[in-house]
Amino acid sequence: MRQRRRIPRLIGSLLLVAAAGVGCGEAAAAAGAGAGAGADGKAPGPRAAAEPEVRPLGRIVPVPASVAPGGRPYALTSATRIGVSAGSPEAREVGDYLAGLLRPATGFPLPVVDEQAARGGILLRLGATDTALGDEGYRLRSGPDGITLTAHRPAGLFRGVQTLRQQLPSAVERKSVQKGPWKVAGGTITDTPRYAYRGAMLDVARHFFTVDEVKRYIDQLALYKVNTLHLHLSDDQGWRIAVDSWPRLTTHGGSTEVGGGPGGFYTKEEYEEIVRYAASRHQEVIPEIDVPGHTNAALASYPELNCDGVAPPLYTGTKVGFSSLCVPKDVTYDFVDDVIREIAALTPGRYLHIGGDEAHSTSHADYVAFMDRVQPVVAKYGKKVVGWHQLTGTAPAPGALVQYWGLDRTPAEEKERVAAAARNGTGLILSPADRTYLDMKYTKDTPLGLAWAGYVEVRRSYDWDPAAYLPGAPASAVRGVEAPLWTETLATTADLDVMAFPRLPGVAELGWSPAATHDWDAYKVRLAEQAPRFEALGIDWYRSPEVPWPAE
Repeated sequence: MRQRRRIPRLIGSLLLVAAAGVGCGEAAAAAGAGAGAGADGKAPGPRAAAEPEVRPLGRIVPVPASVAPGGRPYALTSATRIGVSAGSPEAREVGDYLAGLLRPATGFPLPVVDEQAARGGILLRLGATDTALGDEGYRLRSGPDGITLTAHRPAGLFRGVQTLRQQLPSAVERKSVQKGPWKVAGGTITDTPRYAYRGAMLDVARHFFTVDEVKRYIDQLALYKVNTLHLHLSDDQGWRIAVDSWPRLTTHGGSTEVGGGPGGFYTKEEYEEIVRYAASRHQEVIPEIDVPGHTNAALASYPELNCDGVAPPLYTGTKVGFSSLCVPKDVTYDFVDDVIREIAALTPGRYLHIGGDEAHSTSHADYVAFMDRVQPVVAKYGKKVVGWHQLTGTAPAPGALVQYWGLDRTPAEEKERVAAAARNGTGLILSPADRTYLDMKYTKDTPLGLAWAGYVEVRRSYDWDPAAYLPGAPASAVRGVEAPLWTETLATTADLDVMAFPRLPGVAELGWSPAATHDWDAYKVRLAEQAPRFEALGIDWYRSPEVPWPAE
């Protein structure tokens, strides 16, 4: 059920955010006033050159693993056809997606046909013998006689299509016919991801975002080869997913948000629509129900979930750590079982995120007892556990992933606890808050966001190595990276845009590209060249003075 509202963004006004201690994206410092994003005006050195007619091969984000330029470019024309492997509905689906991307700006018909009928066009091939490309790798060959995109799996074709679209002029992203020409540099790209997990999280609990708004974010993530969408579906300020056995979670608990707006929630059908749309972009959805803390919306909906049997009022502020499910009560586990059962049934992916952060109102003994009972429930319904890294204070279930959101300055003993779990076989998702939290202010003058983890400029979000980040954790334990976007101060898609961009592409590159390609000076030039693409896609972004953006 979509209850829409949008809070006007008051650029330059003072947004007061209650402080309540360092948090997993949610808490702590005042969000100060300042000039609009990009209003800095300082020149970051020489500007990027105007967009070339033919983009050099591999000059994209994320940068490919292997690039061998050579030969003349390929030019799309009105006669171009998109050929797909015969008898492969998966390849045809990717072909239809590619045609849908290219038709509006080029004005070309671009029919999707069997491979044999597309000589001289763009061929999308699934190769059963190309096992070295893995699940998401691809090989793109371009020359004047055509383009051949080969992958072992459909997801690889889809990732390759993102490379192909970035090799074309940015005007290809526009929804009206543009002048062209539409050329792709000659040569070969062979590309596979560094990490299998490359995620982004969207908090729809603090401020609610509609199905269409989530789909828009999914499409932005697809461009940068992100393969996981983590949805933060419940928190103190709102419960956003329908649960038939506990209906007041949404009708009451979902009726507001930060600042007191009308909130909203997803029906089961709407949630499944999001999951299907993400799957069409080869993204796996991981739903998060944060327990035992961050639960005021649930506690306000059902008095029996409280130890004293009294429901607290709905909450529209930004403090954290004050709420807790009643660990000793049996009804708590009936509640958890029902919620996990119903959400797992809607979610085809492998994982279910149980939160576990900032449970300051739960004693350590109760926290351990709670997680010991809840983790088996996730397994019972066919999913693997994901939890914030506080889960390492208990015994993470076999196959669990823990998501590290600490800082460079996090105490060594806390880092070591996480590293010890990693040495014992627990997988790691790295989301250090002072590197990857997209809601952190860029500078003191950023009007949106928080600053409890510090200011996170574009270079800081990019310039770190996931494999070496956590002392004592084996590199093999790192499954990948994720960029969370918390929404205490973010109420519109324009707000999401300016905080995610341009940091999101950098975190995506950390997840995809080989460590050997990591170089800030080279990256910032490629990032600057994304600016016309952001503009063509209608994405607002922060004009960081660290990046040599093209002159406007």
